[in-house]
Amino acid sequence: MISYNGNLVAQSGITIQENRGFLYGDAIFETLKILDSRVLFLEDHYFRLMASMRIVRMEIPMDFTMEYMEQKVLELVSSLEINASARARITFFRKSGGFYLPTDNTTEFIITASALENTIYQFMDDAYEVDLFKDFYVTKQLLSTLKSTNKMVQITGSIFANENGLHNCLLLNDDKNVIEVLQGNLFMLKDGKLTTPPISDGCLNGIMRKQLLAITGKDEDIMVEEASISPFDLQKADELFITNVIMGIQPITKYRKKTYGNDLSSNLLKKLNTQLRLGLV
Repeated sequence: MISYNGNLVAQSGITIQENRGFLYGDAIFETLKILDSRVLFLEDHYFRLMASMRIVRMEIPMDFTMEYMEQKVLELVSSLEINASARARITFFRKSGGFYLPTDNTTEFIITASALENTIYQFMDDAYEVDLFKDFYVTKQLLSTLKSTNKMVQITGSIFANENGLHNCLLLNDDKNVIEVLQGNLFMLKDGKLTTPPISDGCLNGIMRKQLLAITGKDEDIMVEEASISPFDLQKADELFITNVIMGIQPITKYRKKTYGNDLSSNLLKKLNTQLRLGLV
């Protein structure tokens, strides 16, 4: 069961050979976490989706309000009889027609959902090794910060990681700075300062990234900055960790010969889960 333009159906009936998302990657998406019939970080997801559609000049349906989005996501989750925690994806794509130049800027959307094993975020302290992916780079531009369906860098990077026995890869921009990992944002603790790459470096404008910046910004014991990170910085770091809305916070334990602790990431995850229990996000 999926939601196609707000209607629950078994199949969308879309002709794939005419679909612009399939033909040209002409699509924008959001990945959501649902917990106890609540879409986490709903407002942030909605406004990022709307901003992304405006940037790529997609026409937003007049009735697609934040309340409507939440209603349709929860309607689908309920129809699938998912009771505790779920992962949902909303994908918007332009209607068929044209080649690179679309003949129609109006859009359609599909929502899919599946159950998640865990409810609140779990702290993972198992071995988690990463390395640089240097075959392709992420360009320093606004389009790189969006969740579009053009993910060839992430796909080829995932294949590289799998072939080399890695859990993940660090992505570089065209200045050769580290900006993110294959499916999330990157944070680095070094000399008591927590750093994450700025959006201007080309990293994803992540929802969990925003939450962590808000949490750490209220902690007087943590210095936080958005600044470029070079591969050389990684060798001197005390902690590295990954964030996204599905996993929460994932500590990196090893980069090449360097190993890392996880005290800060563990503490931040506890604070994040406390906010979830209190319904503050």
